Amino acid sequence: MAVSVLTLLTLAACGTESGSSGAGSGESGGSGDGSGTVRTGPSVTGVHWNVASLTVGGKKTTAPAGAHVEIDSAGKATGNLGCNRFTADVRTEGDKVTVGPGTTTEMGCEKDVQQFEKAMGGAFSGELTAAVAGRSDAKTLTLTTAEGDSIALTSEPPAPLTGTAWKVSGLTSGSGTTSLPSGAQDKAHLTFGEGGSVEGNLGCNSFHGKAAVSGSTLTFGPLTSTRKMCPGSEMELERALLGVLAGKTTYEIDHRSLSIEGKSGKGLVASAPAAKG
Repeated sequence: MAVSVLTLLTLAACGTESGSSGAGSGESGGSGDGSGTVRTGPSVTGVHWNVASLTVGGKKTTAPAGAHVEIDSAGKATGNLGCNRFTADVRTEGDKVTVGPGTTTEMGCEKDVQQFEKAMGGAFSGELTAAVAGRSDAKTLTLTTAEGDSIALTSEPPAPLTGTAWKVSGLTSGSGTTSLPSGAQDKAHLTFGEGGSVEGNLGCNSFHGKAAVSGSTLTFGPLTSTRKMCPGSEMELERALLGVLAGKTTYEIDHRSLSIEGKSGKGLVASAPAAKG
């Protein structure tokens, strides 16, 4: 009896497997190739894609730094064209990516960047064919228009909190952000260690101390710093940063951007260097 039941279960399992690989299985977006597997289109969603270059009319142009595209699972594309940010509705099906109407900011940009943005906006629209290649941690994406123009993109992983040299780029208060004073823009930075340490530079003096991580919370212990005297604007920045990096704070990482906010509502924003390919 036990042998008979086992035989029936085995036959049932084999029948299910055979049926699932057939053309009539109803698998969305897939196509059977007779090998018993179902193939789907390339995955382009949930990845931060840096724009590497744009080829229009046979002419290839290197993209400005910062140009990127992200497509989420809800059908929305966001990114930067090289100067201005954009959003657009997107539908993905198999290896087809269909980009609908969108919106962009309207900042004034350098002439060559404006030309790139115009060409990029024209290429990143309508129905595109997507081709993904490479490893899971280092992928390339090519989007090709019906006319043969193409956008070459490369994936960039998010930056981890620890081990990243975070360059401080601004101070925040509520929803507002102010840039750093001249002279301190390339100095202020911080790096978190695996053992709960933090070190860096406040724009003038270097510092080190402890920072405990728990969920979205960073709790800073007393910081020890050098005691050099610097110009007034740099000392003002130093005082502001010490005010942020004190006690319990909240933090958030958005790809390669870090924001830290203290109890007072004042905080800082910092960026990670580009990932090495």
